[in-house]
Amino acid sequence: MAQIGTFTRNDDGSYTGIIKTLTLTIKARFVPAEKDSEKSPDLRILCNGTEIGAGWRKAAKDTGREYHSVKLDDPSFPAPIFASLVTVDGGYALIWSR
Repeated sequence: MAQIGTFTRNDDGSYTGIIKTLTLTIKARFVPAEKDSEKSPDLRILCNGTEIGAGWRKAAKDTGREYHSVKLDDPSFPAPIFASLVTVDGGYALIWSR
């Protein structure tokens, strides 16, 4: 798995940082979302005010460690990007997964 983003958490519960791949370098903001149902995302992911994805709060089965399961998508992407927003020393990392 490869790290494709670095984020910091803000006082309002949002995360700000940069997502960088071979074809993509963007500033992104993960903002808390109002949940309409149990399956609604916990985070909305924005780039320049445009929503490009969502994140759902999860817990690892083995350790119970919390993370966000993230799906990024945009018409310019050849396919959706799936990743996990996890706690790391000094902040948060967006880890790509297939």
